[in-house]
Amino acid sequence: MPAEIQPFALSPRVEAAKAAGRPLVALESTIVTHGMPHPQNLRTALTVEAAVRAAGAEPATIAVIDGVLRVGLEESELAALAEATGVLKLSRADLAFATAFGRTGSTTVAATMIAARAAGIGVFATGGIGGVHRGGATSLDVSADLEELARTDVIVVSAGAKAILDIGLTLEYLETMGVPVVAYGSDELPAFWSRESGHAAPLRLDRAEEIARFQRARAALGIEGGMLVANPLSAEHAIPRATIEGWIDRALADASAAGVMGKAVTPFLLGRIVELSEGRSLEANIALIAANAKLAAEIAVALARA
Repeated sequence: MPAEIQPFALSPRVEAAKAAGRPLVALESTIVTHGMPHPQNLRTALTVEAAVRAAGAEPATIAVIDGVLRVGLEESELAALAEATGVLKLSRADLAFATAFGRTGSTTVAATMIAARAAGIGVFATGGIGGVHRGGATSLDVSADLEELARTDVIVVSAGAKAILDIGLTLEYLETMGVPVVAYGSDELPAFWSRESGHAAPLRLDRAEEIARFQRARAALGIEGGMLVANPLSAEHAIPRATIEGWIDRALADASAAGVMGKAVTPFLLGRIVELSEGRSLEANIALIAANAKLAAEIAVALARA
């Protein structure tokens, strides 16, 4: 356990990028520890970092390691996380618990946003955000990601909310909290593995520069909170919505039968859908996070030009 609690530590590459005024993109680590099997998790993390660099920004993968909130990880640290067991899945409620007591944990969307904001990083790429779970109107199973989007000034680039969620209720929640939801190049909100969700996009923008301009206008008006940019997966990798829904229904039934609850639900469902899809969902997941990383870097570059 560290004798003193330090807010966060920048990796040498992230520190150098900040000092030089180069654009940065935050990346979460839950996809490494809870989102994919090994070795695909490590390969994906490295591919995503490479996509950010290729688009002109510096990646900052975020995790708590032995009680230190690290903004930017070395490849050796990513490799260790990819094979680690017993890693905490951290959100707003327990991020400080991990730093206080020397624990190791990966960061969800909410925790990554907190760390990114503290480190002065304004753009974050992920696969899909959490939201209101199916049946959430009665169970009140709502991800802390939504509240974080309402309060923390970070642009979150994703493929929409995870398709296992109630996307309609998630949209309603975000609207109530005043979070702008922008579909990139589409009039329909994507649904993670699928290009279509059945829900019209509240807002549409077609260029990274337009998203950067929107964010600058929000800042000029003193509007606090984040922005969700939903980036549809390419048609090449997308899975039809009807196909996905069948797998989700089976996975939900299996989760209920097994008594899976709380933070274990999403990893269980994602893993079960990988099995039911015979790996198609995993391939789509890898493609979408890389595409989101590229777009996030383009937005970060556009913001840096201002």
